[in-house]
Amino acid sequence: MRSQFVGVTLFLSIVVQAHFELIYPYSRGDSFLPPASQYIYPCANINQSAAIDANRTLWPLDGGSLEIKFHHPYTYVWINIGLGEVIAAFNYTLTQQPLNETGNGTICIPKFKLPEEVTSVITNGTDASLQVVTVGDGGTALYNCADITFSSNATILSGDHCINSTGLTLEPLLQQENGTLVGAASSSTSAGESSTSSAGASANTGGANLASEIGHAPVIAAILGLVGIALL
Repeated sequence: MRSQFVGVTLFLSIVVQAHFELIYPYSRGDSFLPPASQYIYPCANINQSAAIDANRTLWPLDGGSLEIKFHHPYTYVWINIGLGEVIAAFNYTLTQQPLNETGNGTICIPKFKLPEEVTSVITNGTDASLQVVTVGDGGTALYNCADITFSSNATILSGDHCINSTGLTLEPLLQQENGTLVGAASSSTSAGESSTSSAGASANTGGANLASEIGHAPVIAAILGLVGIALL
């Protein structure tokens, strides 16, 4: 009996280590508990419901706080959004390039700024859903979603509620002419601060500036194509 318990505990530990957690905005549901599965597109098999809809997170009109806990040592990250109460498609990509995350731990961006093409079509009270997609070294996509309502009264997380793990890095990738992917800028997080370096120059920046770097991004089909490849 004890060996069975140990076996189940070990299995659950492995499953958790291979996934990620969307902490804020609050995740739609617990994607670790069956029949939910982060392997299932688009939202880990957690469908919208009246109970879920009543638990939407209020988000500022120009973007809000984003907090994710990573269990992979490294992974690519995409962030998408769909507008409306019931989402048929996440048709806006908020990351121009995949974001390259390295290190286990939590990253919190105080204000992940939205592109103008999104802010121009939303108003106070607009419902939406965020989709976070990660692809690890195995090439398999994982999904988590959060339901939000844009509100002029919404605020971002305070500093003591938005703290980054030491040593975790997050950097956008650029595609060169030869087709290889390289980092556009390296962003390391420590004690709630972000450090960004590019083209040999380095500067300490607040989390809001980091969010500006990776949040202002036009939608490009190539990003959706890369995610689609991971699903095959």
